[in-house]
Amino acid sequence: MTGPKRGITMTSPVLVEYDMRIKEGEQEEYDLQLIDGATDFCEVTTPSHPFTSQINGDCGAVDITLAHVVNAVEATIDVIVSEVRSGFNLSLGSYVFVGGSYQGIELLRDIIGESCVITRRYVIAVEMDSWMHLKLMVGREGSKYDDLERHCRFKANLHGYAHRQILLEHASISLKNAGQVVKL
Repeated sequence: MTGPKRGITMTSPVLVEYDMRIKEGEQEEYDLQLIDGATDFCEVTTPSHPFTSQINGDCGAVDITLAHVVNAVEATIDVIVSEVRSGFNLSLGSYVFVGGSYQGIELLRDIIGESCVITRRYVIAVEMDSWMHLKLMVGREGSKYDDLERHCRFKANLHGYAHRQILLEHASISLKNAGQVVKL
């Protein structure tokens, strides 16, 4: 049979499609299928406070944390690590106001080697006109993340754009935030 791999009918305003694999070799056909499918959500049945749901697959399970965010804005966070002078541990978390309290989302936990440029992009939904706080923790290579802690915040709004540059002895870290409308 020729044609699309799958067909989807929308009965809810939000659809989360996932296709997660465990890399086994150079070719995609050798990868193990962890989870594959779709889940739908609607504002009537999805609570405004974060909850965790488990998605089971053939080779394991993945936990996904969800919440219904009213008047949501899509916040795109670009993290650029450049001018690396020595190796270090880096952790980046985002704290956003959801369901009446601030909730933490771990975005990045990595060991940064010497002379590299890392560019990562994260997309999260936040309430419009709320503050999104970013917590950056840096540690010497081989140590914990608690050597240095920096905070910055961005206002979540329509078509907004903000940039923060953090200069450390280890490297230069650039954080950019851009917001746009999310229709839920």
